[in-house]
Amino acid sequence: MDIKDTVIRLSEAYGASGREDGAAQLALEMLREYCPDAEYINGNVTGFTGKRREGRPLLVLDAHLDQIGFIVTAVTDDGFVKFSNLGGIDRRLLPAQPVVIHGTRPVSGVICSIPPHLSKGGAGVPEYDDTAIDTGMTGEELRSIVSPGDAVTFDVKCASLAGERLTGGALDDRCGMAAILYALDLLKGCPTKYDVAVIFSAQEELGERGAAIGAYALDADIALAVDVSFATAPGEDPEKCGVLGKGPMIGISPSLSREVTNDLIDTAKTAGIPWQPEVMNGLTSTNADRYSVAREGAKTCTVSIPLRNMHTPAEVIDLTDVELTGRLIAEYIKEA
Repeated sequence: MDIKDTVIRLSEAYGASGREDGAAQLALEMLREYCPDAEYINGNVTGFTGKRREGRPLLVLDAHLDQIGFIVTAVTDDGFVKFSNLGGIDRRLLPAQPVVIHGTRPVSGVICSIPPHLSKGGAGVPEYDDTAIDTGMTGEELRSIVSPGDAVTFDVKCASLAGERLTGGALDDRCGMAAILYALDLLKGCPTKYDVAVIFSAQEELGERGAAIGAYALDADIALAVDVSFATAPGEDPEKCGVLGKGPMIGISPSLSREVTNDLIDTAKTAGIPWQPEVMNGLTSTNADRYSVAREGAKTCTVSIPLRNMHTPAEVIDLTDVELTGRLIAEYIKEA
């Protein structure tokens, strides 16, 4: 499996929260190589790597397939598209960003706002009411293609940086999906300690909604939420961040299973896989929070890929971390 190609293809697929069809169809195609019966249902892409075996615990690998984006709220008579956010977005980066409106056909546009030298009180953080998308079309032309409720995503392609670094949009959490697919690739033909299900879940950015229904439906014994977490950057507290290229971050939290955390750490040490701790003092703000309390509760842990510039069109990862995350997952699942 070509990890870089997989990450790029997934990252560049359209899939804003609640409008994940494009990313979901690609994910379904990729997952069916390992889970032939995988299906796209209720927003989630779900599959089993084989038939259930009596007495074997079920382990679920979860990564969310949605990305942050926007939703159209109105089309003005003078040809501007008003919008609001889908997920947490830093409004400071909005002006001049190129976007794609996903109407009856894709429409390119750019976010515009009042220039700083014309703003009352000078430049500041724009409110959504102070911004709009300019497509160059008239209001009449736009209304034949774009409607309130349509989704909008940043118009961005991935680009290679030095070494194994990659920048792009929606790397949160398409790189987590790629890590799971790589783990499945490594597990081909290997006996496993668990029955394995995979879920690429919807609407994580809106409150882990896809994971909530997936966790209930699958009723896992063990769940690994494979997501991203903060990587060190200028001004960041290194004690609260991972380091790009230093391996997956294993979750340690009172809301997670210490047993699974310890098993993952032992697996990493035995296999010689670099890893980093991610200490949280409560909930994780990931899909893990849903699995740990679904039905009778699953033993749950997070495995996170360090990422810079989260929830922007210029997220940065190191592909080495994606590979190491996939290796850790595979080693954890393999029969000793």
